[in-house]
Amino acid sequence: MAIGKSLVVYTASSDTREMTQVHNLCSLMNSLVENTQGDKITVRDLLDAVGRRSYGPVLLLLGFVSISPLTIVPGANTLTSLLILLISVQIPFGRKYPWVPKRALDFTFERKHLLSGVESSQKYVARIDALLRPRLTFLTEPPFAQLVALICVAAAIVCFPLSFVPFGPVLPGIAVMLFGLGLTSRDGLVILGAGLSLAASIYVLFRLWSRIMQVFGLA
Repeated sequence: MAIGKSLVVYTASSDTREMTQVHNLCSLMNSLVENTQGDKITVRDLLDAVGRRSYGPVLLLLGFVSISPLTIVPGANTLTSLLILLISVQIPFGRKYPWVPKRALDFTFERKHLLSGVESSQKYVARIDALLRPRLTFLTEPPFAQLVALICVAAAIVCFPLSFVPFGPVLPGIAVMLFGLGLTSRDGLVILGAGLSLAASIYVLFRLWSRIMQVFGLA
């Protein structure tokens, strides 16, 4: 799979597995279930399951995690937002593959939360995947792909204040997931939809800003 030459990335030489086959939601779910095991898994396990050779599947994964039951794990929302921010900001600078700190890679949670998220999404996955097709592909290639990365940075930043609101991170999480899905499937229309989701997130943040300030005693 290619997402534009500057976005195709490779793992360290010690990783000899073939390039991940994640190209839509169904393949993402299958990879997460088939390539993880045990009662507890780490962020490293998730990234290895989808492959760290391309930014698209990684953003798709992080977007899915941000709206899944995994976010009930204490600190998961903040960690996911930080990872989206860290990984997205590397794309415009032309890094060949996303770098993630070891401490973040070692973050552990119960696999049952992952399986719960996969199971609850099954009724939507096939319907969404059926709509995917290569179109407006110029939006998935440089320089637009770098612009998408910067928008994902904005989505990650919006996630932080919205994390203090119940279900607040859902809209920016959906935006990141759609950006990743658009890149992996080369569907520019999905990327436009992601932009609308992010715009809705910013609108919600604007409407709830005073309440968020009250949480910190600043209003």
